[in-house]
Amino acid sequence: MEELSVALDPDISGAESCQRIDGVVIGVLAGLNEQNQPLVAFPGNPDPGCIAAQSTILFNLSDVGRELALLFENGDPRRPLVIGRIQHPESQSLERPPLTAGVDGERILLSAKNEIVLKCGKASITLTRAGKIILRGAYLSSRSSGVNRIKGGSVQIN
Repeated sequence: MEELSVALDPDISGAESCQRIDGVVIGVLAGLNEQNQPLVAFPGNPDPGCIAAQSTILFNLSDVGRELALLFENGDPRRPLVIGRIQHPESQSLERPPLTAGVDGERILLSAKNEIVLKCGKASITLTRAGKIILRGAYLSSRSSGVNRIKGGSVQIN
């Protein structure tokens, strides 16, 4: 146990002593190193550059510049731990991000209360709650290797 305390004590091991940091500090993600570890900058950083940190979350390059919540192992500013990203609701878009669906080759079920619209460029397919299916596009083509039937209470062409 004595060997462990000697290894952790910066004064005994000959390492430079640093001001202890207790509590949460707001820092910035400055980049990622070769091992994909976050490089962080924060007030009270004993190193003039950035320090590689441990993290509870994953980052990618699009996160660079984001504010982070940091804690420090045993209060040591040379041992930062990222515990999360700082959220700024006022800067986030009010729109939801687009949803994506993975296809497994079996079946996909999309449901909605009022309508579903599939849209790509000038083409769209709309399914309504009332049971209407509306096809729109600059060019519509219907092809079949078998019978191509059109059935309805009445069928109008042009």
